[in-house]
Amino acid sequence: MILNKDNASKVAEFLLQIKAIKLEPTSPFTWASGWKSPIYCDNRKTLSYPNIRTFIRQSYSEIILEKYGKPDVIAGVATGGIAQGALVAQELGVPFIYVRSSAKGHGLGNQIEGDFSEGQNVVVIEDLISTGGSSLKAVEALREAGLNVKGLAAIFSYGFKISQKNFEEANCPYVVLSNYDILMDLALEQGAISKEDLVSLREWKENPAEWSPKEA
Repeated sequence: MILNKDNASKVAEFLLQIKAIKLEPTSPFTWASGWKSPIYCDNRKTLSYPNIRTFIRQSYSEIILEKYGKPDVIAGVATGGIAQGALVAQELGVPFIYVRSSAKGHGLGNQIEGDFSEGQNVVVIEDLISTGGSSLKAVEALREAGLNVKGLAAIFSYGFKISQKNFEEANCPYVVLSNYDILMDLALEQGAISKEDLVSLREWKENPAEWSPKEA
């Protein structure tokens, strides 16, 4: 879900500008899942650019207040959501915690790091949504710890049908600053991709598991 289309276009422009997103429709990347992907997204790069980092932090904060209201605590999903979440928590003036992918194997064995109380309202911060699997594992851990998850916010989503289905089944609302469709329109407008590329890129979004690049 996008709440501010002007901001969404600006975020997409920033991601292309600093090459946080790379588009290679004829020479795809391979994900850990084995999927071939014509896009690679590394939103951690936004942290290296103060003006972009500030814009994203403020956009996160505005969209959270509009969608969920002010939470008691912000939770970042390790690892990409940790820095972004800490920045948002600072902007909103609320505590910050983060969620590991699994419980720590030594020490206190925590999966959630930081101070919180049962019953607190929490908004989860992620940098990227693909299938939603890692995000929803964090949501589940927070719920099991007694926190009330209001929803999740991310910088970017590929917009896969499977991710929408997963979030619906988990009864977890989510909102993103920008998404794949907005990025594709901008990339075409800027000449970063051709109309033929756009057809292939849209086919990938509809069926990423079975997609293969067209021969150049």
